[in-house]
Amino acid sequence: MKEKIKFRLLPWLCCVPFAALFCLFTFVMAGYSFSALVCLCIIAVIAFYELTWMFREKNPKVIGLLRRIFTVCLVIGLIIAGITECIIIKASFGSPEEQVEYMVVLGAKVRPDGPSVSLQNRIDAAYEYLLAHPDTIAVVSGGQGPDEHMTEALCMYQELTAMGIDGDRIWLEEKATSTWENINFALDIIEEKTGQRPEKLGVLSSEYHLFRASLLTKECGLDFVGIPARTSRISQMINHFMREVAGVWHYILLGGQYD
Repeated sequence: MKEKIKFRLLPWLCCVPFAALFCLFTFVMAGYSFSALVCLCIIAVIAFYELTWMFREKNPKVIGLLRRIFTVCLVIGLIIAGITECIIIKASFGSPEEQVEYMVVLGAKVRPDGPSVSLQNRIDAAYEYLLAHPDTIAVVSGGQGPDEHMTEALCMYQELTAMGIDGDRIWLEEKATSTWENINFALDIIEEKTGQRPEKLGVLSSEYHLFRASLLTKECGLDFVGIPARTSRISQMINHFMREVAGVWHYILLGGQYD
């Protein structure tokens, strides 16, 4: 009897570390809400199988059918998520050596003490690319959020010019609040300044974001060149790569005019 009880308690004990991680990601670490959601989903899956096992004798046919349907849906969902993640990872390498005339640098969070980790990674990657390709014009794109003291575009401009990049090579787009707006508003600025839109556009963003950025750019009828900014914080990279799967499917199912 004791062995049987231990066996039944084991699934619930497996939930404990995921519950601890959920609390950590929710209440301690900012910006990890998707990782918290993944932990919650794992707990829910374990709870479903354990609860249906406990009550299987009351209505074995119904419980058995529910478990089979749930398992099939779970496996299909994991396969789709896995394939999507592989595509995102493949796109994350980009083409950082390819020359482009115009490059859009996508904004990220500006904190009171300066650029966030993601934004600093993008600034550093933009600096390296502009240094290696002196004929490229960068359009730094990003508006000002309610909790930001300046626009993301201005923050990137100030950082890049302080690093030695000529300010004439950096055009500011300070209204965008989403990736769709980043790309389209940047194209409007290029057309306004040059009289035409480019046929090819470089987009610099965090590596996990390049596949979705490519979908949006191609939707505008342009050839896409992805320029990756490597995420320096491993935990953040893992969180955002997982979150990006949801972002890609949000785009596929609901369209691209969102962050």
